[in-house]
Amino acid sequence: MNQDYIQPDNWSIIEEGFDKERVKSSESLFSIGNGAMGQRANFEEQYTGPTFQGSYIAGVYYPDKTRVGWWKNGYPEYFAKVLNAPNWIGINIEINGEQLDLNTCVSVSNFRRELNMQEGWLSRSFTATLQNNLEIEVKALRFLSLDLDEVGAINYQVTPLNGEATIKFQPYLDSGITNEDTNWDDQFWDTLNVSTENEQAFIEAKTMKTGFHTCTFMQSSVFVNNTKQDQTPKVDKQANTVSFTYTVSVNAGETASIQKFGGYTVDRNHDKNQLVSAAKKALDTASNLGFNALLNKQKEAWSKIWEMSDITIDGDVKAQQGIRFNIFQLNQTYLGKDSTLNIGPKGFTGEKYGGSTYWDTEAYCIPFYMATKDQKVARSLLQYRYNHLEKAIENAEKLGFKNGAALYPMVTMNGEECHNEWEITFEEIHRNGAIAFAIFNYYRYTGDYSYIPEMGLEVLIGIARFWQQRATFSTDKNKYVILGVTGPNEYENNINNNFYTNYLAKWCIDYALEQIEKVKEGHHEDYLRIAGKTKITHEELHTWKKVADNMFFPYSEKHQVYLQQDGFLDKELITVADLPKADRPINQKWSWDRILRSPYIKQADTLQGFYFFEDQFTTEELKRHFDFYEPFTVHESSLSPCVHSIQAAKLDQMEQAYTFYLRTSRLDLDDYNKEVEEGLHITSMAGTWMSIVEGFGGMRVKNDTLHFEPRIPKEWEAYSFKVNFRDQILKVNVSQSETTFELEGNTDLNIQVNNNLVTVSPNNLVKI
Repeated sequence: MNQDYIQPDNWSIIEEGFDKERVKSSESLFSIGNGAMGQRANFEEQYTGPTFQGSYIAGVYYPDKTRVGWWKNGYPEYFAKVLNAPNWIGINIEINGEQLDLNTCVSVSNFRRELNMQEGWLSRSFTATLQNNLEIEVKALRFLSLDLDEVGAINYQVTPLNGEATIKFQPYLDSGITNEDTNWDDQFWDTLNVSTENEQAFIEAKTMKTGFHTCTFMQSSVFVNNTKQDQTPKVDKQANTVSFTYTVSVNAGETASIQKFGGYTVDRNHDKNQLVSAAKKALDTASNLGFNALLNKQKEAWSKIWEMSDITIDGDVKAQQGIRFNIFQLNQTYLGKDSTLNIGPKGFTGEKYGGSTYWDTEAYCIPFYMATKDQKVARSLLQYRYNHLEKAIENAEKLGFKNGAALYPMVTMNGEECHNEWEITFEEIHRNGAIAFAIFNYYRYTGDYSYIPEMGLEVLIGIARFWQQRATFSTDKNKYVILGVTGPNEYENNINNNFYTNYLAKWCIDYALEQIEKVKEGHHEDYLRIAGKTKITHEELHTWKKVADNMFFPYSEKHQVYLQQDGFLDKELITVADLPKADRPINQKWSWDRILRSPYIKQADTLQGFYFFEDQFTTEELKRHFDFYEPFTVHESSLSPCVHSIQAAKLDQMEQAYTFYLRTSRLDLDDYNKEVEEGLHITSMAGTWMSIVEGFGGMRVKNDTLHFEPRIPKEWEAYSFKVNFRDQILKVNVSQSETTFELEGNTDLNIQVNNNLVTVSPNNLVKI
């Protein structure tokens, strides 16, 4: 049974009623971020029940020493950790001598939490009876500013309902925090200095090993019935904490409140000796604006984001809420302002998956950012990989590859591999291909070729060298084979000739050869620079071509399908439909040994190849492969339902497409995989966007032209989306009876709709 406590709403995530069992899940679901920092929706006041505390700063990490039972040569030395950062949101609240703590209150009623996605804020309100029988009403609102991205703001109000109250507000900073998931219970932070000035406080701390310097800061003021109180707080400084204490007295029905600004300055953006002065500057800017003006700026900033990236769905509130939640979280995680950052699978919502970058970015996220932002944002994501090319070559060298072969890491913070499960680190090498595919995809969509001669060709050469060296010539098959891999389906390890990996390897080599010729002809100076740097020779390119032209793909004549890997048909082929419900999810119910021997597929694998390289297969071939593999797929990866939704829509299997869409869009809201308390699945959220735009909208780019084959689920009245295609913004609206196209721009745009040429003129509605 999936969870269903989130109230359906077009623009907000709403929880009503307080349930201690749901606290951790809600901390994930109501997380907030602004691209530079983020935090789980922990309570500001003390909470002694089970909770997962988490605040995170973009780009700040810790190398936790790898812990494995048996060390193997080539293991990464460390597993990167997204660090739980010093806490600035905390406000202890004491009322008539008693701590406010929802875990110990006599009763809690009217509890309501709302994450307003349209305007970018989180609110919480409740009525509580304390042990001393005082009844109070609390209203709290907080947000992380998009405009001043080092600053967050909290407004916290307390109203006694049945008697007068003396209220102590104690806002604090705390750098004595730990991670939920440390390998060795190391201390990650070294507190350097705790200081205060007027009503501002600062904790300077640095991370152990990586030496990131940060300043966590706060400033606060108290109000009674909206009148600011002129009160000097009592200051308490400890080794890792600093707090201010304000005391106010109010009658029943009167409201005491505290406004707190807080956040981080980091030496990624400032001189490490200037972090306190940078923090003062940020606080001064925020407090001069004031809470309400800053909140209004937040609403304006989100309104601009939604103007371009919103997808509307009429007639299906849960579907609408799902897609907006996904788009909102993607924008909270990454806004493309900084090419040294990337998109972590959990974003700012949890610690699982340590590293900040997986192949998810290239395979799933880039299309979303290309279509909903300026193309510079997607280019930044590609530049991130170019910046790490030397490290990718080093990673390959550690495993015995030579001559500038590059193996990009499965998980990374700084370009170095930091994932410590051998069957993934050494074997899930298909991630290398996703990066080459993203370069191709970026050019196909934007028409901006400049990335390839400037940076991309070097990346493609390193990747092609890796694939050529990773392939083995089989005299038995008279073909090149790729042995000992794990495909996207992680429920098979150490298998041979994974179709997707082999196909990707061949494609990468062919694409690299094609681009070398293209750069040689059209950008000769770049070619000479790159050829000099990489020392490519005619003989080497000939060897690449021989491997690509003679790659082996396992195929079943009986089923007329490519096999996921050599031994797939040796398995006992029992479909998921015949698997007892009590056995699901198998990753939580079965031993790993049993999973590896089963036919069950975690996520699109062979079908991932059909998704990437759709143009190279017929629709009939796709149908055969979809009908063969989908019945064995348990979709226990967040990246699975979106690909299947897109393919089901292409095959006009709309009921399946709709079911998969709901599953991908509400994966976290409905907690399909029973793990939402660990954090959200940020990178798969981009797949949800694709399942509407590429799935139902049928959008593709072929020969520099946008193509659409619009379809609509029977559950919807209409849906709409916008794409920014080569600096022209096209709005597509699909209803049960027609599709309309509108163009914002200055010149006509030719598109193909159901294979017919259509010209869309600026500000002129075209109906199909």
